Amino acid sequence: MGRALFGDGVAAVIVGSDPLPEVEKPLFELVWTAQTIIPVSEGAIKAHTREAGLTLHIIKDVPDLISKNIEKTLVEAFQPLNISDYNSIFWIAHPGGRAILDQVEAKIRFKARENASHSTCTQRVW
Repeated sequence: MGRALFGDGVAAVIVGSDPLPEVEKPLFELVWTAQTIIPVSEGAIKAHTREAGLTLHIIKDVPDLISKNIEKTLVEAFQPLNISDYNSIFWIAHPGGRAILDQVEAKIRFKARENASHSTCTQRVW
């Protein structure tokens, strides 16, 4: 199950700065990125590389840990842009499985758009 939830580590992004407009045609702009360590989460997700490949052990409290701490991260990301209504912009969370996404949506009071919710859209990408 862990590989299905977090096994997208093979994705690649070419990151550069000051593109040469006559040669390079950037499609997206990376505005902000960060990593956050959730308090009291040590051991919540453990990964081990073995002969069989990557093995993951995930405790059942992970969705709750993430949803209880998501707002601080969103404030840190969007406050410098004067954004506090997370429904007013398009953004995406790392797809961590339905339980995680559902709890995050509930915590930030996400309003599903006409076509789909963030979690449904995210899971369709798979």
